[in-house]
Amino acid sequence: MRNTLFSIIVSSVLLTAACGQAPTGRGEGEIASTASGTVSFRVETVIGGLTVPWSIVFTPDGRMIFTERPGRVRVYEKGSLRPEPLYAVQDVEAKGESGLMSLALHPEFAKNKFLYLAYAYDSNNQTLVRVVRFRETGTGLVEPKLIIENIPAEQYHAGTRLRFGPDGKLYITTGDAGKRELAQRLDSFAGKTLRLNDDGTAPADNPFVGQQNARPEIWSYGHRNAQGLDWQPGTNLMFQSEHGPSTFDGPPGGDEVNIVERGKNYGWPVIHHTEKREGMESPLLEYTPAVAPASGTFYRGKAFPQFTNNFFFGCLRGEAIMRVELDGRRVVNQEKLLLKQYGRIRDVAEGPDGALYFSTSNKDGRGTPAKDDDRIMRLVPSK
Repeated sequence: MRNTLFSIIVSSVLLTAACGQAPTGRGEGEIASTASGTVSFRVETVIGGLTVPWSIVFTPDGRMIFTERPGRVRVYEKGSLRPEPLYAVQDVEAKGESGLMSLALHPEFAKNKFLYLAYAYDSNNQTLVRVVRFRETGTGLVEPKLIIENIPAEQYHAGTRLRFGPDGKLYITTGDAGKRELAQRLDSFAGKTLRLNDDGTAPADNPFVGQQNARPEIWSYGHRNAQGLDWQPGTNLMFQSEHGPSTFDGPPGGDEVNIVERGKNYGWPVIHHTEKREGMESPLLEYTPAVAPASGTFYRGKAFPQFTNNFFFGCLRGEAIMRVELDGRRVVNQEKLLLKQYGRIRDVAEGPDGALYFSTSNKDGRGTPAKDDDRIMRLVPSK
């Protein structure tokens, strides 16, 4: 099903990047996309000097709230970054790929101010993940409530993306914690998509409720390490991006984009790459060599009408933003944006201004930080 178009038109200031060489200093410049003709945009730095900004959300009043993997929750408002964190997670276990990861706002955040954090913690020398709900006061996070814990993580394959779905339920992607067999076990949280009520209880209509030796929180299984999650406008199909094998646990490559549906088995580790087996789902898109997809969002804004309903995700190893044009379940086109321009790209999020925001991850131990890394940047239309 892979239908790949890796084309990008770059203005003269970035011409060397089109040949695979990043310009010195990873500066800003003007880019053109091939979406529905030519879409010109420029790249702007919003915030610099960060440490692995992992997850970005925007509040109804226009503030940007984001996490840094060492344990900080930060706020950007009215054109500036608050010098002090909104909150610092004291018991975070920040090592390897783990730490403070995703955050999500409750669908009724404007009324209840509920904010959810997913982070790794240590329990008897074992790294696990928990999700905690807080109430945001404007100056801090208070009233912590445990939503779920004891999700296997370890230093690698820790997941974890949080997002509320169109049904008002909280969805959580989890990694296999480096133990491949757990992804197929319904008595383990590892390698799954979980679906919860906003208070952490399992919805009665989850697929494995009442099944012996199965966790009622599970929505789908057979995942290696999914970190991107969003729903396609118009269809409400759930799309996920997922990391494929890394030599030690299978042939390298095999990164995936999946349409994830209730109760289905996505195959890991029994099948991977483009393999097929009855009762298991093969990916909609597969990437070899690896691009390391780390996020996922559908564009719903007005600043780039040609991008409407396109699926975007950041690529760590691939050092780009992937744009996927879809017609329901069918892939129409793909394009790599900003290839090799800003290093490892993690989260991608649409801002209230319609700009496409993204974070670099060059301080995560696997990148080459440039001046002012890590950064949150944005794509805005060229004037």
